Amino acid sequence: MTKKELRAAMKKQNLSLSPEERAAASGRIFRRVAESEPFGTARCVAFFCALPDEPETEEALARWGSARRIVVPRVGGDAMRFFDYVPGALRAGAFRIAEPDGDAMPCEPSEIDLIVVPGTAFTQAGARMGRGRGFYDKYLSQPGFRGVKVGVCYAHQLVGALPVEPHDVFMDYVITNG
Repeated sequence: MTKKELRAAMKKQNLSLSPEERAAASGRIFRRVAESEPFGTARCVAFFCALPDEPETEEALARWGSARRIVVPRVGGDAMRFFDYVPGALRAGAFRIAEPDGDAMPCEPSEIDLIVVPGTAFTQAGARMGRGRGFYDKYLSQPGFRGVKVGVCYAHQLVGALPVEPHDVFMDYVITNG
C-alpha cells in the first residue's frame, strides 16, 4: 500500500467511527496520556486541535489547561510554531484547523516538556506517518527541542510497518485507545 493509499484508508476508517465511539476512544487515549509519567512531570505540554478524523481534543484541552501550560500550533507558510492555548481564543487557520489567534503568546521549542502528536499511522516502535507536509518532523527536528514525543491514534492506526525516510522523527511513546 502506498502512503497515499494508507492515508486514504485510515481517514475513511477514522471517519466511520460513530460520534459515541470517537468520544469514548478519545477519552481513553487522553486519559492514558495524562496517566503517563512524562505527562505527570511536564510543566508545558504541546497539544493539537483535532481535525474531524483525529481523536477529539476539546475535553483534554479544557481539563489539562487548568493544571499546566498548554500550547497549540499555528501554521504559517511551511512552518509550524506553538502558542499559548487560551479557551475561546482560537480561529480557523491553515487547513481549517483551529489555531491560536494573533494575540497569543509564542512558546519556544525549548520550553516544551512533552508534545502530543497526531498522525495517520504509527508503529509500536514509534515510526509516524503524518499527512505529508512534514510540519511535525520539521518542528521536532529544531535545535533546542527536547520534549518527550507522544504519538496518539486510534488502535486501528497502529500498523506493523511504515516506510521511513531520513527526515522522519520517531515518537518516544505511542498511545492508543486499545
